[in-house]
Amino acid sequence: MYRAGSFVGDHVSSVSGEKLQPNGVDLTLEAVFEQREPGRIGREGKEIGDRQLVEREETDDETETYYLPPGGYVVQYAETVQIPEDHVGFIYPRSSLLRNSCMLNTAVWDAGYEGKGEGLLEVHHDVELERGARIAQLVLAAADHDGTYDGSYQGENL
Repeated sequence: MYRAGSFVGDHVSSVSGEKLQPNGVDLTLEAVFEQREPGRIGREGKEIGDRQLVEREETDDETETYYLPPGGYVVQYAETVQIPEDHVGFIYPRSSLLRNSCMLNTAVWDAGYEGKGEGLLEVHHDVELERGARIAQLVLAAADHDGTYDGSYQGENL
């Protein structure tokens, strides 16, 4: 069973009124990266390819905006998330991304995970994204689990 947005909000830092949704919490854009070097995923380990921060354009009102042509990007969320025991987290794109020819892909967020996670943003048509814009929604579902997350991404981007 998915939990109410108010429950999810108790497990996310910096939740303001507009981020709290009936069934989850909106996550905002902190940074956008382009992968520049190949990574490697093997049977006994992994290596993340080198990334470069995409340059932001600053407007007269000091708004920081990313102009993104078609391609794949790694986005970092601004909020720290803590997935509680007996739950699993899922991240979904906000419909505004989909309506602008963008898709956000993520993995399962296991019970016990804590960090500022990342997702894969697929851009199919040029788009501008402001730093701090709401791009994703975290939902939590009650779930049985065997232990809690203790992998290499624990505490990422903190």
